[in-house]
Amino acid sequence: MSSNKGEQLTPTLDRLKGASLLIDVRAPIEFAQGALPGAINLPLMDNDERALVGTCHREKGGDAALRLGHQLVNGALKESRVEAWREALSRHPDALIYCARGGQRSGIAQQWLAETGLEVSRLKGGFKAARRTLMSLTEQAAEAPSLVIAGLTGCAKTDMIKALDSGIDLEGHARHKGSSFGRQPGQPPTQINFEHALAMDLAARRAPYVFEDESRRIGSVEIPLPLWQGLCAAPRVLIEMPLEWRLAQIRRDYIDDLWTQYRQSYGPWLGWSLMRRQLISALVRLRKRLGNARLERLLQLQQQAFETHVTTDDSQAHDGWLSPLLSEYYDPMYHYQLRQNEHEPAFTGTWQEVLAFVREAVDQQRRSGDVE
Repeated sequence: MSSNKGEQLTPTLDRLKGASLLIDVRAPIEFAQGALPGAINLPLMDNDERALVGTCHREKGGDAALRLGHQLVNGALKESRVEAWREALSRHPDALIYCARGGQRSGIAQQWLAETGLEVSRLKGGFKAARRTLMSLTEQAAEAPSLVIAGLTGCAKTDMIKALDSGIDLEGHARHKGSSFGRQPGQPPTQINFEHALAMDLAARRAPYVFEDESRRIGSVEIPLPLWQGLCAAPRVLIEMPLEWRLAQIRRDYIDDLWTQYRQSYGPWLGWSLMRRQLISALVRLRKRLGNARLERLLQLQQQAFETHVTTDDSQAHDGWLSPLLSEYYDPMYHYQLRQNEHEPAFTGTWQEVLAFVREAVDQQRRSGDVE
């Protein structure tokens, strides 16, 4: 049993990482916008109750709002919410509770639990203070040495990130593979949750960090500005692989893996329909850049690939539209972006050569004592 029971505890990194559970007593609408990593939502007030109390606070002041809150959450309703907290604490005795700013809501929850003989600590400053802690980690990481892995679409840059103990998988945290075709099944993270997961990942690894070359926006989220600015200034290494090799990677990522995810999530017939719809929509979104004639040609090739794939279970049929999409659209676009970068790559090589170079560069930087 923790000796800090019943106290207000500063939300340090060690405390956020070490808590067996974080109980968020904010309303569900607040939790849905973003929470602390690993938190569950057991609210003191639901969305409607919170809205009523908020209106009362604006119109009549804090004391009246507090009285209204106690009137709204009383009797059996109060008992059910306290019991939900007690149940969570029975499984995680050292759990911590928090609200928006570490004020009345977490204080009331703490008090009500104490009245039942159960003491629990709360985060001082609540969600807001804990978020400041996490965002400061990202700002510190932005100042640390980093490498950026660049390369044409299909060079398996994400695979390399995952192979490195200092690799930060931005696309994994965004649940998006970073192109028109990169959306993954399921709900993407909110911007806040993306930032928090990224901060915890950075805190768990040692610099120099290694990132994939990304646009600032990945799917529905954006890389925090300080980190993005750091990545723009970081040295780059460039993977160069032949088209056929890259085509196999793209087929695996955007066809085989996507089909597996949809099939597991929705079953074979609905999963196939949803995957097909997503890939068609992704191609159509490129209409302005491809032009109508080229888009129609690629859509015809894509339709032929779907028909062959569903009858033969051979995803290689998709090479018919993926290959020209790479050579006619993605490759020229990426070559243009590379030319816009005023700094030459620090190293250029095959996938294995770049992996070996990055590992040696990271080890050398750590051995030099510049990175603690």
